Amino acid sequence: MHLKNLELIQFKNYEREQLEFNAEVNCFFGENGAGKTNLLDAIHYLCLTKSAFLPLDSHHIRHQGSFFTLKAVFERENKTLSVTCAFESNKKKRLEVNGKPHDRLSEHIGLLPLVMIAPDDTQIITGGSEERRKFFDGMICQTDSHYLQLLIRYQHYLKQRNALLKRLAEEKQPDRLQLSPYNHRLIQLSSEIHALRQRFLEAFNPYFLDHYAAISGARETVGIGYKSQVGEPDFDTRFEASINQDLTLKRTSMGIHKDDFVFQLNNYPIKKYGSQGQKKSFLISLKLAQFFIFKDLKGTKPILLLDDIFDKLDDQRIFHLMARVAKKEFGQLFITDARPERSKEILQTIQAAATFFTIKSGTIANREMG
Repeated sequence: MHLKNLELIQFKNYEREQLEFNAEVNCFFGENGAGKTNLLDAIHYLCLTKSAFLPLDSHHIRHQGSFFTLKAVFERENKTLSVTCAFESNKKKRLEVNGKPHDRLSEHIGLLPLVMIAPDDTQIITGGSEERRKFFDGMICQTDSHYLQLLIRYQHYLKQRNALLKRLAEEKQPDRLQLSPYNHRLIQLSSEIHALRQRFLEAFNPYFLDHYAAISGARETVGIGYKSQVGEPDFDTRFEASINQDLTLKRTSMGIHKDDFVFQLNNYPIKKYGSQGQKKSFLISLKLAQFFIFKDLKGTKPILLLDDIFDKLDDQRIFHLMARVAKKEFGQLFITDARPERSKEILQTIQAAATFFTIKSGTIANREMG
């Protein structure tokens, strides 16, 4: 699978630009703030219907504008897919594939698999449990549309139950029976989501362990565990018994929204005990495992976006990534870098065919073949 071309209209700092891409490696050069990462985010939008960085669509409209439009042509399994994503202020976001609009944006997830490695990814390791759930949920959603629908339904009932808890908490004699329908649905959905998370992690772990061993030289042992209230045998009973606590907190205190994925190094939390180098190896291994499990489950190589990672990784980890590029293990690759000479030197070393774009203030100032 690869992206053939991209058109941006009123998107972030781009008024209107069109780009034609190399099927292998594409590099975006320019100073910080020029708009390099915005191009990666446009690709992210077209593949996953949303930004990789900011949740509100309105934040991606060019200053003083009222809309943005993204258009692209992808090639997948010898089929051409024309994708348009458009948003207008105070209106619903629209996404079309080959001229046919999606009734639900969730229908699009998984059609165009994508993996992104960016500086903020360190939050997956150093941040709270929400960051790790988001990472794994994002992966499972791209490989299982049923899982995405379960998550959407879960969030719907969770939001309704929390709203009801807030209202009941204000009453002197709250009618707890009103919570029963939501309890039943959340318990059921928690069980289904838990089972799918567990099954995915079992499949994901071997990919992760192989990559970490290759990057680190197998000098230490690592692992990913899954911590969940839902897996405990008395979860249903405990959920029902938590109503008094939930009324005090005015929110639901149990369920899969409390799950965590535990990252360990030599049987200790890497978040607390890992060195910076070990955390970088762990993160790159997570992302490479994501790429290759997508490749195997989806039957196509995902698009890979590398945002400013040459500044964040040391030579050892860059070499490991680029060696895989040289072996043609990846499909289409997009790289941003503020130092053109560095990327060009790295790509020349591995003899990768590349196209270089120089960005200046939201404009393609130059395009050259490597």
